[in-house]
Formats: sequence, C-alpha cells, structure tokens
Amino acid sequence: MASRRERVRIGSGAGFSGDRLEPAVVLAGQGDIDYLALECLAERTIALAQLRKQRNPLDGYDPLLKRRVDMLLPIIKRKGIKLISSFGAANPLAAADAVIEIAKRQKLSVKVAVVTGDDVFGQLAADNIAMENGKPIGEFGELISANAYLGAEALLPALATGADIIITGRVADPSLFVAPIAHHFGWNMAELDRVARATIVGHLLECAGQVCGGYFADPGLKDVPDMAHIGFPYADVDSEGNAVLGKVEGTGGSITVATVKEQLLYEASDPSAYVTPDVTADFSGVRLERLGRDRIAIAGGRASGKSPLLKVSVGYRAGFLGEGEISYAGRNALARARLAGAILRERLDAIFPELRVDLIGSTSSHGRSFDAAENPYEIRLRVAGRASTAEEAGIIGEEVEALYLNGPAGGGGARKLITEQIGIVSTFIDRGAVTPQVTVKQWCHEPATI
Repeated sequence: MASRRERVRIGSGAGFSGDRLEPAVVLAGQGDIDYLALECLAERTIALAQLRKQRNPLDGYDPLLKRRVDMLLPIIKRKGIKLISSFGAANPLAAADAVIEIAKRQKLSVKVAVVTGDDVFGQLAADNIAMENGKPIGEFGELISANAYLGAEALLPALATGADIIITGRVADPSLFVAPIAHHFGWNMAELDRVARATIVGHLLECAGQVCGGYFADPGLKDVPDMAHIGFPYADVDSEGNAVLGKVEGTGGSITVATVKEQLLYEASDPSAYVTPDVTADFSGVRLERLGRDRIAIAGGRASGKSPLLKVSVGYRAGFLGEGEISYAGRNALARARLAGAILRERLDAIFPELRVDLIGSTSSHGRSFDAAENPYEIRLRVAGRASTAEEAGIIGEEVEALYLNGPAGGGGARKLITEQIGIVSTFIDRGAVTPQVTVKQWCHEPATI
C-alpha cells in the first residue's frame, strides 16, 4: 500500500441532508481514513434552511448536525480524522457554536474553521437573469436568499488552520473532496488537469451510498447485496488525482464498474464539460478498472477550462402548496378515483389554474398509464395546487375531505396539508465579486487537577 505521503484516503459520510447516520461512523471507526466529507446540501435544502434562519437567527444549519457530530466527534478526535461538511447550510457560524457545545458536553477539545462568503444576497439585483428561462429573478417572487457555489479554493485556508472540523455553507459538492486532496498534496489550483481528476473523484463520492449500489439496484436486473446495511465509499487518491474506490469490508452494497459508471454520469448533462467552481472537467477520457471485490481504479480525465462565473442558487417565496389525498380500493377502484378527480377539477380548476391531479399507482409518475389492461386494486388520489395565501391553499384539502360524503363510494384515509413554498432559481455572479472568509472557533478542555 502506498504511504500517506503518496496517497490520501477520503471517506464520504453523507450524500444529502437526510442520509443515514451510521455509515459515517463505520467509515470513521474502521475505514482508516484521513478525511471524512459529509455532503448535506441541495438547492431545496439550503432554501429551507434560509427560511428556518429567518424564523430563528440561531437556526439555519442542518437538522441532523448535532446527531452526526455527537456520534463522530469522539472518533475523529481519537483517530486524527479531519471532518469537512456543508452542514452549516444557511448559518455556518451558528453550526460551529453547536459543535462547540457538543465538545463541551463530551469534554473534548475542538477546533472548528468556518467558511463563509457564499451568502451573496446583498450583491444581486432583481434584474439578474435566471439561467432557467432568461427572465429577471425578481419576477419570480419575493427574493429571500442567494448563495453562491464556492469551490475548493475557499476551503484551503480553513484546512490550513489545522481545524478538526471545517464547516461550510453552499459549496459545490465535488469541492468538498477536491479541497482535502489539493491540501494534502500541496497542489497549485491552476494545475487544472489534476483538479479535474480530483473533481471526478469528488463527483463519484459526493452521493455516498449511490456508488455502492444505492439508487442503482433493480431487482433481477441489477442486484445489490445487503442493501439494509449499505456501506459508504472511500477513495485512495494519488498525487495526480487518480484514485481507487473502496468501502469497509463487511458492509453491504457493492462497488462495481457499473455502479461507478452510473454515478459518473449522474447529473452530468454534458460529460465532456462538467462545470464546477474549480474547473470544467471532461469525463470522456476516464478509464475504469476492477482491481478486486469492491475496488475500482479511476484514471484519466482532464480539464477543458475554468468558468469566470459562479452559479448562485436564489430562493424566493412561492406561496403555499395545498394538498389533499384520499384512497379508493377494491373492484373498480380506478374508475372511482377518476370520478373523484373529475369532481375536484370541476370545482377547483377556476381557482387553481395549475391544479395537479394524480392517480398514485396509475398516472402519478408519467402522467398516464402505459398498461392497456390496467386494473389496479387500489388507487391513492392526490390533488395539489399553489396559492398566494395559506387560507386559499387550504381549500384543496377541504374539497378532498368533502369527498367522503359527496364523492364516489368507498373513499377513505383522507389527508390534507398546507406547506409554505420556497422556490429556487439560478443565476450567475462574477467570481471576483465573491470573497470567502474563514472564522476559527475553538474550545479547549482542561482536565480537572487534584
């Protein structure tokens, strides 16, 4: 095995905010890793975090942060692992305070480096153009947040502090992995081909269990063993950015050429030009080789440039979503559910021009059934629509509930819900207009003396 100077081992401990907790503990405890990265943000996630922060200035970080840190802090301190995570979400500084409180309770010294600067709300104008449709972002609704995707360069000064935990807000997913690779080997970030290969590694790791068979399995077609205990991956990365993927022995799932290929192409609309804040990476020359069970080597990949712009995720108030559901079961369930949907359309279409009526089990995924002989025994009717007020949105649930006595026979299990909606739209900002900062917070435990 290569020495620590010749390679660095990075584990992926979370692929999204609500990911399982225990695989990260297994990686930290048994994976012989140097760094553990937890990717905990998405466009929807940070918008919801901004909403929580508006309601409570001490909130806005990831809801599972305390549970994750409570489990991981003793292990990373004992083993000298550096933890890097975007679980700071909309409030990284408050997240650091939460970590300090956990360290105090556990009587463990901790040093936390916080990366901020991604919040660019004050730097955008309503006439900034949305990348989705070319319209000014101000036309979507009341703007509430704007977070730029920072890259690895923003994290490197935090890593240089020697902190136990690096907390970020909105950082591009692969950059959480690129940064420790570049830091470990002392790369110049202008060496774009190396950065591109590290970005490929980061892209393969960023969704955690996916590269180990999660979101891959299809029974009888693509079988994956022991998915109830699926392991999360790590990568042994060399100084050129090439890597070998693996996972802790005995954990569930599997890493194969097929799982790696699927993850490589995941969310890559153009594999020859995968744009991140660090580099525009070309995946087309990547070579994969099976070295053994759950061991896949990744080599190749190169850069095709670096964008002068950073993507910005903008949140806006999108009103309220009203929902109602009711079930129909037994013979002729589909016909009864269709009748119920038709009744609701007649009563609600004038109020909700974009009313959505789904027959779950028949039309909800594709908008129509592809089974000519369809005869389902049960159907769940879901009706949803947006409104500017919670009161108006609530009409949908009321109408669904009224089907008990005013609709087809056999309706049951009615449910109604009103949810405030935060919409997401994207725009761009000049890279030079964003200035990341690093704030260090620490607490030192001094054992009592006798």
